[in-house]
Amino acid sequence: MSKSTEATREMERRQEIPLITPTDLKAEATRDISGAMNAILADVFALYLKTKNFHWHLSGPHFRDYHLLFDEQGDQLFAMTDPIAERIRKLGGTTMRSIGHIARLQRIADNDAPYVEPEDMLAELREDNQTLAARLREAHGVCEEHDDVATASLIEVWIDETERRTWFLFETARRRDSTGH
Repeated sequence: MSKSTEATREMERRQEIPLITPTDLKAEATRDISGAMNAILADVFALYLKTKNFHWHLSGPHFRDYHLLFDEQGDQLFAMTDPIAERIRKLGGTTMRSIGHIARLQRIADNDAPYVEPEDMLAELREDNQTLAARLREAHGVCEEHDDVATASLIEVWIDETERRTWFLFETARRRDSTGH
């Protein structure tokens, strides 16, 4: 056997060795929580990219305000990704390895339209953030079921941040009423 073939087989053998992280959670808890959080992670990546897409392709009279809002919200979403992935690993799970993996798990729909009206951007991002908050609550329930207070605690903060983004998008999109407000 050549050295090259031997090296390839050794590399393949090492790749089959699981990542084992010590945890007091049962295998079922690791599986369930990791599954829920990987889906959340995929949704956060999808929402992050959609938010940046709208940030990059925005046009109109409120350009500066919306551009800055979308940039701020994109930063908030991206800041969630590493803590989510690291939490999954701390529990003994594995997480995203590729864009394809994200695409298989994401539940937030992409928007590949060449042009989206700013008001439609606000509405779509508001709805997606509301959906994310609901899914975070579902994941929180999985954590409670398995007594994973650490992940549940992180999720509570992310729910608050997501509700804040939803609120800002809602208020930004409001039209003046008859009182001028």
